Amino acid sequence: MSSNLFIPKTCKHCGNAFTARTTVTKYCGDTCAKRAYKARKRQEKIQATLTKDMQQQKQVVEVHNPNAVNNKDFLSVTEASQLIGVSRWTIQRMIQQGRLKAVPFGRKRIVARWQIENLFN
Repeated sequence: MSSNLFIPKTCKHCGNAFTARTTVTKYCGDTCAKRAYKARKRQEKIQATLTKDMQQQKQVVEVHNPNAVNNKDFLSVTEASQLIGVSRWTIQRMIQQGRLKAVPFGRKRIVARWQIENLFN
């Protein structure tokens, strides 16, 4: 059933002027409707991913306890770098230069906390 309406509108996707035959028409044609749908779905996926990432970051912040590093006597290279506030590579260089002594423990290197404290004395 066709209507006798001729409504001048602007396409929501491309912005071109067109004549609509119904009051609910938003797009100038099928191509614009499909492209707008695809763009809308892409935005929904991006938003879902961002929301998921934010939730994971909140969980990581809740799980990570910075005081746990403060209570340990022996630290991994990563934990030692977090304690001092430098990169892992800086700690690795200090070990290679002999400024810090690290003991191999499996696949990790363990640094005694007192050695880190002696760096500043």
